[in-house]
Amino acid sequence: MPQDSTISKDFRKLLAFGSGVGLEIGATDLEVAITRVRPNKIQVLWRLTIENYASRPAAEWGAEYTRFLKAAGVERLSATVLLPRREVIVRQIALPGVAAKGIEGAIRFQLDTLHPYGENDVVWGWSPLAYGGVLVGIALRSTIERCVALFVEAGIAVRSFTFSAAAVHAAIRLNGGGHGEGFVALSRSAGGAVEVYGESPSRPLFSAEFDLAPQRATMLALSELRLAADTAPRTLEEMLPKPAVNPVQNDISRNALPYATALSGACPRFAPAANVLPPEYRRFNSRAVFIPTVVLAALLLLVAGSMAVYASWSEKQYLKQINAEIAKLEPLHRRADSLDKETALARARAQLLDQFRKQTRMDLDALNELTHLLEPPAWSNNIALARDTVRIAGETPQTAPLLKILDASPFFEKTEIQMSAPRANGETFQIRTNRRKGR
Repeated sequence: MPQDSTISKDFRKLLAFGSGVGLEIGATDLEVAITRVRPNKIQVLWRLTIENYASRPAAEWGAEYTRFLKAAGVERLSATVLLPRREVIVRQIALPGVAAKGIEGAIRFQLDTLHPYGENDVVWGWSPLAYGGVLVGIALRSTIERCVALFVEAGIAVRSFTFSAAAVHAAIRLNGGGHGEGFVALSRSAGGAVEVYGESPSRPLFSAEFDLAPQRATMLALSELRLAADTAPRTLEEMLPKPAVNPVQNDISRNALPYATALSGACPRFAPAANVLPPEYRRFNSRAVFIPTVVLAALLLLVAGSMAVYASWSEKQYLKQINAEIAKLEPLHRRADSLDKETALARARAQLLDQFRKQTRMDLDALNELTHLLEPPAWSNNIALARDTVRIAGETPQTAPLLKILDASPFFEKTEIQMSAPRANGETFQIRTNRRKGR
């Protein structure tokens, strides 16, 4: 099994924080251990043996368990229960290349081939191994429900049902530990049998219980793990994280499994152990369960507050930039307005000059038209041109015909006689006529 890097180990140790209650179900007794994990040390707070639980009322030994937790100051912790080996079928399967999110589906697909229970309803759980392997534990649902009913009657909150292989594997890796060269570790079970646990590059995990001499059990384990025959066995106590504080009555060399179970329940994020307890039966009484929710809520509030502050700050910065740009462009805007006014004034002057030039032409055209209209013997001695009117004075044989002559012209309209007086050879007249627009 590949060894974790030093950085990874240090990082895991820094984040290792929690407490766990490990409860091993024995043939007649319940073994209980309480651990507290901190980045700098592991403590075994207390240990308890509940004797003859099977023959005593559940409420009685449940009260003993509750008093024990209160004395240790962890009455709100839920227990991680180690099931008897005979109640769980343990399998290792290889799923190389399967993504983490697809592992559960892959196990479910081949679940019927992993246990001998046939059509009976089963429950199962899994935890990852090295090299794409998976450790699977399978138990009859009826067995689990019977245990659940027993603990409910005793008033014990249970968060997980696991088994020895998963608990030990998880506890060894609590702080990122691993042993790539392989090993075999021995311990004594509650019933006095030899408990063997081992790992090797050829087989990620081996766990068994033998009613044999330790030397014979070691040889069988070395054969299964394909390790050298001269590999010296170690104790399970050596392989587990060493506690900095341990009560005198807690002999880990003889009670390693409750300790390992408590460790796996203390930091399940870093040391996941297979849990065969169905989700609907899991109970979490520890306040630590709410820590992720509180942390996420705090982070959410922090993000929301940061976004609000950033939005306000960003808006102020944006307005400041806009005002700065406006200040830069203000002189240009004033210059543009000034140029627009100058342009309008110049245009007005040009139009005025054009009008003056056009007026001279129109006056000349009007005079030219009058010259043609007042034909001899009529003649004029005074013509006064204004912008809108023309006043004409002169002599003609008859004044009245001049009205029609002038109104018929495209230059004049609304002609009227202002004065007419007879003379020896005709009439003197004074006529006023309006100039047509554009003429």
